[in-house]
Amino acid sequence: MSTLIEQAHSREWFYSYDLPDGSSTSTYHDAEIHAIHNTRWQMLQSYLDRNLGADRSGLTALDLASHQGWFAVNMVRAGFASVLGVDARQSHVDDSTLISDIFQMDQLSFQQGDIHDQSPDQLGQFDVVLMLGLLYHLENPVGALRICRSLCKDLCIIETQIVPGMTGFVDYGSYQYVRPLKGSFGIIDEMDDTHGPEASVTGICMVPSLDALLWILEKVGFSKATVLEPPADAYEQLRYHKRVMVAAHV
Repeated sequence: MSTLIEQAHSREWFYSYDLPDGSSTSTYHDAEIHAIHNTRWQMLQSYLDRNLGADRSGLTALDLASHQGWFAVNMVRAGFASVLGVDARQSHVDDSTLISDIFQMDQLSFQQGDIHDQSPDQLGQFDVVLMLGLLYHLENPVGALRICRSLCKDLCIIETQIVPGMTGFVDYGSYQYVRPLKGSFGIIDEMDDTHGPEASVTGICMVPSLDALLWILEKVGFSKATVLEPPADAYEQLRYHKRVMVAAHV
């Protein structure tokens, strides 16, 4: 155990983990960012408690873009029988696996993979699918949401940055054929940031408006989607609706 903890202290961390020996991992960013992790988990945990009950011993979960495993670890602590984390960066998988070994969580595993390459044939289906902080880093968010739906048996929780919505009508090929806008996307440039551990792996990011996200979730096969209310002390972007957390049910 001490050797594993020494390995943890030799690495750089996005999340602050309280380790079994009483020490904590140091992070490479300002401590204020912990507020977004804590708000996400508080909102997620509250929804799980209200909708899944206390006994999760028969439930499975999938964490897409699991990063260094913080939410996957919390899902195990919340009682899920099996949790899988998938991340595009092998370094994140290595860090997460180290944390899983330190905490001796046999029900937790991680593997490398791009979200667009995942399928039920490879992974199976899960009772709960998490997509936290991922959607707004993708150039094909609609395809990613289709994959989420295919992997999900019951509930998908999505947390994402959103852009201001655009409403109205557009002449669609002719002034005689007018279609309503169902939402909009903003294009964000991360081309110079793809080396960063929290950035897009392609550099082109399509960020949805809230109307677009809710409409797409219905069209890819979710029966209902609910925007979760942030707590009063939430991270400022969630509190002021610059980001949202949505619960989508099959």
